[in-house]
Amino acid sequence: MTTLADPVPGGRPGDVERATALQGELAGRGVHGVVLAYVDTAGIGRVKTVPTARLASAAAWGVGMSPVFDTFLADDSAVTTGVLGSPDGDLRLYPDLDRLVVLAGQPGWAWAPVDRVTQDGERHPGCTRTLLRRIVADAAEQGLTFRAAIEVEWTMARDDAPGDAFVPATTGPAYGATRQVELGDCTADLLAACAAQGLDVEQVHPEYAAGQFEISVGAVDPVAAADRSVLVRQTIRAVARRHGLRVSFAPAVVGQGVGNGGHVHLSAWRDGVNLHAGGEGRYGMTAAAESFTAGILAHLPALTAVTAPSPASALRLRPSQWAGVFAAWGHETRETALRVVTGTAGVRDRAANLEVKPVDLAANPYLAIAALIAAGLDGLRSSAVLPEETTGDPARLSEAERAARGVRRLPVSLEQAVAEFRADETLRAALGPVLADAVIAVRFGELARVAGLDDEQVAAAYRWRY
Repeated sequence: MTTLADPVPGGRPGDVERATALQGELAGRGVHGVVLAYVDTAGIGRVKTVPTARLASAAAWGVGMSPVFDTFLADDSAVTTGVLGSPDGDLRLYPDLDRLVVLAGQPGWAWAPVDRVTQDGERHPGCTRTLLRRIVADAAEQGLTFRAAIEVEWTMARDDAPGDAFVPATTGPAYGATRQVELGDCTADLLAACAAQGLDVEQVHPEYAAGQFEISVGAVDPVAAADRSVLVRQTIRAVARRHGLRVSFAPAVVGQGVGNGGHVHLSAWRDGVNLHAGGEGRYGMTAAAESFTAGILAHLPALTAVTAPSPASALRLRPSQWAGVFAAWGHETRETALRVVTGTAGVRDRAANLEVKPVDLAANPYLAIAALIAAGLDGLRSSAVLPEETTGDPARLSEAERAARGVRRLPVSLEQAVAEFRADETLRAALGPVLADAVIAVRFGELARVAGLDDEQVAAAYRWRY
């Protein structure tokens, strides 16, 4: 007879005992259910939930979920590859108990990210959390570690607007005190919820677009950073709903104007030393940091198929909107795709990092960070040389001037981005054939979905999907 004491492969030693103890603790705190969360190839957060009393069973055996979601589109239709997209088969979702938190914004619920495992106990090749963990572990064998954080921008809308129309929940101007006051109760509750969940918020403030806000949390290891991005969005949605507001993390909420970004901040470390500070290179970068940055820069055109993966992403990636649409780098330059952040004097050894700007929240955060690190590591392996920096807005340069400086416009459409990704053997190898094929198939599926639509219709198609 098989019992919880004899779990199948897929969990971690001791998880069943921990989960059993957690069941009582959670029940004592009024938690009735646990959200098991992951993100699919299209960037949609998917969940299963279990009663608190079933957490130990989930830790032992996992919870069933079809692999078809690897090829789901944002509208919940599916495409197929040679491997994925079939109604056949099953996977198991195993909660990471180290990251389990009680949801302050959703009383009665806890939350945990999951790893996806086959029924035979093997890591599923489409699990992006496993991919990121593997890439980080491989780098650690070379003495490299990373710290990462993902900015979260979102728009808050009225929930009483007709149909699926977007009506901003605030009339205040960009970065305006009026906007902060009008939605101050909601954002104060958001701060309280984040604090209760152990999220160290660095800032939350009104942003540029209508109804737009941004929240930044502290940098942590890459897997935890991706987990945090998912948790922050879960928390924002819950808190906003309790205030009668509707939330969108879509890259473009309307056809024209500034969209929602999900900029990634990333730094590489060796032996506890930040490679982006204290070096002899430009702005304190070490030679390794420059090569790491050069690697990301070289792969940026292909990376956009992962970091800006929706047809709506192209509506955000427009020049002179601080979206970073040119493959160039600069020191504190907000119009280049890569922004070298040195930080304030006195904390640069901890704060210096690289900000990657052509990223939005349609991106699967695990996949995006994994691909960025893989690109940077490729630069390190080849001792890639970082070209001359760019200052100001590259859009103000003539095409001839940009060509002379090696400044390239990033893909202007998802179709172009997918073509670049298909041609990038390094990135496809890093993801593995199953996941790389899923990325390509899902992107083409999204393109087919919006064929013939104008900008406003594209924005509307994705407005409430993210």
